[in-house]
Amino acid sequence: MTYAPTRRGYGQRSVQTYANIGLETEVLSASPERLITLLFQGARAAILQAKLHFDNNNIAERGKAISKALDIVDSGLKAAVNTEKGGEVAQNLIAAYDIILHHLLRANLDADRTKLDTADKLLEELGQAWTTAVDPQRA
Repeated sequence: MTYAPTRRGYGQRSVQTYANIGLETEVLSASPERLITLLFQGARAAILQAKLHFDNNNIAERGKAISKALDIVDSGLKAAVNTEKGGEVAQNLIAAYDIILHHLLRANLDADRTKLDTADKLLEELGQAWTTAVDPQRA
């Protein structure tokens, strides 16, 4: 049995489609706690992409990846904080997210990879704390 040669990029699109379906399935079946874990993972994945584009001097794609990370942190993680019930802890968490957002913005504006590293490290630490305390199935 033989197969026709694949068109260029077709295999990559198939892999991406499969990954998107897997993520969509996980999101649809996830608890609220798990969704926050997925947001941490998504933000860190976007930062990793930005670092790769930084290393390859691909400015446009780096900007897109940083914008994605900014959106996840601001519209996802920060927006999910319950300031009414969270009190001082919630306020501190919002302040931490603001610091991360600042580092991401400066990384993009100043072409400063160390700012990406700092934002990633902060997200890693917050994500690990969240996973340990609230989403232990993923710890």
